[in-house]
Amino acid sequence: MTKRIAVEQSLTNVTQALREKGYEVIDFKSAGDLNNCSACVVTGMDSNVMGMQELSTKAPIIEASGLSADEVCREIEERVQ
Repeated sequence: MTKRIAVEQSLTNVTQALREKGYEVIDFKSAGDLNNCSACVVTGMDSNVMGMQELSTKAPIIEASGLSADEVCREIEERVQ
């Protein structure tokens, strides 16, 4: 089964890298986008704009700030099984 990852729209390099590795990637626009996702990748720049601090999800939320697309992919591979 393909893992679905929600990624903020501005992280196009991460989206491309994840798709190349076979992940299904959807745009992360609201908390509802986390339904049925294995993980979420955010920039970290808008920490509370979308109420991220109050989200309740079992999916890991990965902050991509300061990480390369490859580092984000590695983080997902380690945390999503």
